[in-house]
Amino acid sequence: MGTFRLGTLTTVPVSQHRELVSASVFTMLRMLDLADRVGVASIDPDLSDTAATQETYGLQAEALANCVIVAGRRDGEERIAACLVSAATRADVNGVVRRRLDVRKASFLARQSATESTGMEFGGITPIGLPAEWPVLIDSVVAATSLVVIGSGIRRSKLILPGDVLTALPGAEVVEGLGKPTS
Repeated sequence: MGTFRLGTLTTVPVSQHRELVSASVFTMLRMLDLADRVGVASIDPDLSDTAATQETYGLQAEALANCVIVAGRRDGEERIAACLVSAATRADVNGVVRRRLDVRKASFLARQSATESTGMEFGGITPIGLPAEWPVLIDSVVAATSLVVIGSGIRRSKLILPGDVLTALPGAEVVEGLGKPTS
């Protein structure tokens, strides 16, 4: 397992190329016994951004998912969540996410804070291997996708896995309507 082909990307199981994922991603996949079921493909790190990945590797927007880290404050406490939505949508930060975090205002976590908190590279942040106390909100469309391309924790590779595998992540919650159409 873990060998998938999507667009022009072909994967090998993460267990065979742990150098192609961040340490926290590998640790989590191994802990969940998923390192053989999740595929990883090496890419040009300059093409890690969603639009470039989609175009270069012949992927449909619906096959890609973006992970964004969102934060808000309540009673002086910072509340953080990871949100995974289809690249054909954007996260409903000040609707669904704000209500889920129970904060007055939610916004994307600053780039430096996001990379320091996750231990991942900007442009490669993924819902796998995040701090255990963070909820991982997964749009129901992504969870139902047969194969989805997500970050690997580093910019020089992408993970491909069945969307329903994401529901096994600690703190994972499938959320209807998390992603809003971009148009």
